[in-house]
Amino acid sequence: MKLFQRTQRSLFGEILDWMLTPLLLLWPISLALTWLVAQNLANKPFDRALVYNVQALAQFIQVAPGGRARFSLPQPASELLRADDADIVYYQVLGARGELLSGERDLPAPPSEFEPETDMNEVPALRDAEFRGLPMRMAWVWVPIEGARAPALVQVAETREKRSVLAAEIIKGVMLPQFAILPLAVLLVWLALVRGIKPLSELEARIRARRPDDLSPLDEHAVPQEVGPLVSSVNGLLTRLKDSIATQKRFLADAAHQLKTPLAGLRMQADLAQRQDADAEDLKQSLQLIGLASMRATHTVNQLLAMARAESGGAALAHQPCDIVQLILEVVREAVPRAMDHQIDLGYEGPEPGSPELSRHGNPTLLKEMIRNLVDNAVNYTSSTPERPGVVTVRVRSDPFSHALAVQVEDNGPGVPAAERGRIFEPFYRALGTNVDGTGLGLPIVQEIARQHGAEVTVDDAHPGQQPPGALFTLRFAR
Repeated sequence: MKLFQRTQRSLFGEILDWMLTPLLLLWPISLALTWLVAQNLANKPFDRALVYNVQALAQFIQVAPGGRARFSLPQPASELLRADDADIVYYQVLGARGELLSGERDLPAPPSEFEPETDMNEVPALRDAEFRGLPMRMAWVWVPIEGARAPALVQVAETREKRSVLAAEIIKGVMLPQFAILPLAVLLVWLALVRGIKPLSELEARIRARRPDDLSPLDEHAVPQEVGPLVSSVNGLLTRLKDSIATQKRFLADAAHQLKTPLAGLRMQADLAQRQDADAEDLKQSLQLIGLASMRATHTVNQLLAMARAESGGAALAHQPCDIVQLILEVVREAVPRAMDHQIDLGYEGPEPGSPELSRHGNPTLLKEMIRNLVDNAVNYTSSTPERPGVVTVRVRSDPFSHALAVQVEDNGPGVPAAERGRIFEPFYRALGTNVDGTGLGLPIVQEIARQHGAEVTVDDAHPGQQPPGALFTLRFAR
């Protein structure tokens, strides 16, 4: 149970709740236990006095001639029994035949389970009873009479006023210090928590005092041991953030460099078109070059946007079950006109769409972008001649037993040298000597989207040992 409810969770308040709640709940229990102990302590001395009185009265029982019991109480002893100012004391002495020898006739008899035959050890017994509407504490003892079959009975009853007063004094003696100690304990707990949580406040102050560009790790030795894992996690986050910012800066620098070339070409051709001595043919050629440069710039911008969207994790795009074959067929149909312009035979080999094992959970827009970049890359780098027509094949292989799925894009182009296969997935990297226009972003986009969908992309020779060897890009999806 929490004593202090808050809209926002507080570590300080949480610890304070769990420390004060048991303390405040145990306090009434300790008071109840103190009351029980006080009652027991208050009874003990007065019970001993009561037992002493019973034993003293038993000594005044004598045996008269004929075996009859006789009780003779001296006046000082009688006055001693009546001398209590706080409580009323009653006594009763019964003979062997139950006749009243002295005292009160209507005092309650001992319980029936205490029979004289079984309780003749002459040790006084104690019990609680009620007499004349008052709670009483009673002591009694069976006194054997020589020559008589039955013993005599001696009982002494006393009201409980002194016991209640003593118990109340004991309780007050215990409770009053607790009323002073409890607030002091709460204050000490509060101060201890303030002192214990101070390192967290100091850590917060150090973080707030940092410059926005300061991504250096926090000092793990300047915080308590319990906060060490949290600081270590924050340091890991800062390291990843630093690497991410460095990657973004490098990406922006490369992007600016890539955009600078087509934009500079656009400006140069525009200046050439504005020359006074330019004729219609020069103007037409300049406009054609401006169109090509604008297309390159547009393609670069589109690739940059695709790369940024892929690196963002597709957070704004929902994931859903996607039929990989259906997405491949859509990409192939869209790429057929461009492949025909390059005189390349573009085709598909694999199962028909609709099979459950061909479905993967992902974002269809990103998956199509990934496949489209592989197909465009194959079309761009595959040359076609009458002697050796260019062929690009998109292939799907699935295993119904292991539910593994692989997408392959194969071409008969120049292939990728083994030394460059690790670098072609770096942003803006382009192999030398290919004479192919591009931004160097297609394959990095493929790798990033594949990583987000739990797939792996590899590149091999399509026809090992032949020249040209061709390229075989393989996407392997986890089941």
